Amino acid sequence: MCMVIFAPHNEECKSHFHLLFAIFAFATCGGYSGGLRLSVDCVNKTESNLSIDIAFAYPFRLHQVTFEVPTCEGKERQKLALIGDSSSSAEFFVTVAVFAFLYSLAATVVYIFFQNKYRENNRGPLIDFIVTVVFSFLWLVGSSAWAKGLSDVKVATDPKEVLLLMSACKQPSNKCMAIHSPVMSSLNTSVVFGFLNFILWAGNIWFVFKETGWHSSGQRYLSDPMEKHSSSYNQGGYNQDSYGSSSGYSQQASLGPSSDEFGQQPTGPTSFTNQI
Repeated sequence: MCMVIFAPHNEECKSHFHLLFAIFAFATCGGYSGGLRLSVDCVNKTESNLSIDIAFAYPFRLHQVTFEVPTCEGKERQKLALIGDSSSSAEFFVTVAVFAFLYSLAATVVYIFFQNKYRENNRGPLIDFIVTVVFSFLWLVGSSAWAKGLSDVKVATDPKEVLLLMSACKQPSNKCMAIHSPVMSSLNTSVVFGFLNFILWAGNIWFVFKETGWHSSGQRYLSDPMEKHSSSYNQGGYNQDSYGSSSGYSQQASLGPSSDEFGQQPTGPTSFTNQI
């Protein structure tokens, strides 16, 4: 399975998922356009407008979205605008997604055609690690900001909230109602993909870190004390063996004279026989 979590050393697969998730993120947000439809039924039917269309789109500068509604007081019409501006959070989110896409595309080319250059002097993995950490932070900030911005967009484009802006709807004799509400499913999907991108990039930090020299140098640092400890232990064992050998040799040396003395015992009876 071509997944970073299951195949952490496959940089090409990693970039493919970054590309795919980044495309979904900026496409569902940057390509959005929606609208709502309202109806104002005045007491004087000639002044009514039963189909008031209000369209809005990315980057959601809602205060610039204007529309005209009847006042139900003659032919005079009221010009209104939606409330709010979520362009900063939306544009930041899309910008992060676009740059993540471009970096993933460039990384894919490097992984495929310049693998030796990527490994040379450990610069490639180090740069990849730093960029991965930065994009993880940007995805978290961008997704959180856009989630708040989307919440503001939903409130500002709620037909009930827009009807409260109309003077004609404040009169009980007139009937105001929402015919069509905006569909926000793609925007909700963009927020989901934003946090999925954060999880993908943040989860990949450890695997990219393992490709850097920092991880290997840390392993060497831990292995050196163990090797020194093992070496000193072996030297101690060797000295102990030497000491055991020398002790055995001394014991054998001390046993030598006793055997000689034991060998001299028959000389006593021999000399006694001679004396007889």
